Amino acid sequence: MPSLRRLPRARAAAAGLLAGLLGALIACSPTYDWRTISNSASGYSIDLPAKPGADERRIDVGGTPMRMRVQTAEVSGAVFVIGTLDLPDAQPATQQRALAFLRAGLARNVGAAPEARTVAVPLEAGGSVEGVDMQLAGKAGARDEPRTIHARLVAKGTHAYQLAIVGREQPAPEQVDQFFQSFKLY
Repeated sequence: MPSLRRLPRARAAAAGLLAGLLGALIACSPTYDWRTISNSASGYSIDLPAKPGADERRIDVGGTPMRMRVQTAEVSGAVFVIGTLDLPDAQPATQQRALAFLRAGLARNVGAAPEARTVAVPLEAGGSVEGVDMQLAGKAGARDEPRTIHARLVAKGTHAYQLAIVGREQPAPEQVDQFFQSFKLY
């Protein structure tokens, strides 16, 4: 029969061990803090793994100036990006020109041709539109550091969208899935 004096010590030791294990698990857990961002001006919602920053710039797409709005969130060395390119019209030729421009820019960033496949991008109201899912790997930056890019491109109406995760390595598949599968167009 255990001594009554030893019982509190055993409980304290077990509690200390449990606290140590929980502390180790928390220290090893990713720093993803997923939140749904709705962007009515750009017509989408998406889950981002941290509080996003925003930027806007004018870019030239085949001689036509267009506005590009970008939201980014960085976690564990990976940057999650959603860019919206405002098109001058909703013509399929304009959409295709914008998507080709975005695709070429991603390939140029790492000096590699993308592996691409068609993917259905869901609409908030139901149904989907066709997009392109791409994987690229190469070297980038002033020091030619290895980079991977997982991107999705899609156009709807007067917008072309570029979703991307850029980093030295891709995050765990469940993080990649959370980002891309959460994207819905209005």
